[in-house]
Amino acid sequence: MIIIKLILLIAILGISIFLGLAFANKYKGRVIDLKNIRNSLNILETKIKYTYDPLPRIFETLSNSFGNGIGEIFKTAKDEMKNLSAGEAWKIAIDNSNTNMNAEDLSILKNFDKLLGKTNVEGQLSEIELLKRYIDTQIKKAEEAQKKNEKLYKDLGIIVGLTIVIILI
Repeated sequence: MIIIKLILLIAILGISIFLGLAFANKYKGRVIDLKNIRNSLNILETKIKYTYDPLPRIFETLSNSFGNGIGEIFKTAKDEMKNLSAGEAWKIAIDNSNTNMNAEDLSILKNFDKLLGKTNVEGQLSEIELLKRYIDTQIKKAEEAQKKNEKLYKDLGIIVGLTIVIILI
């Protein structure tokens, strides 16, 4: 009976530590995703400016260059552009994205659909530049939130787990 109780207490402690780490990693993941979006916008800007490749080809390159979350946005947008305009495809890709970004981040990205593929090169480049500035602001906010909350959730997971274990002993 004591062995079962000990195993359950260790499991409770492990689960609470795991949950604390999971919550902490969301903040780290958001910063990484925003920085990857920023990098992808730099590549998009360069490709539009110098290669004159069509958007589906650029999006395919970007989908191959970035991992699951951000790469999937560009892959979905590229696939949707077969039947829809670039702006509509982008909006669908953002709606279906699986990233650590919050609603505000996604809303900013979603607004990029208004001029995507609808204006000349200079118009698209200025829109990308504006979006990059918004993303830079979001990166600063995300880094502040990460500093503030990452250690909190890690420690909270440990403390809650130890508290439950002590109560149950």
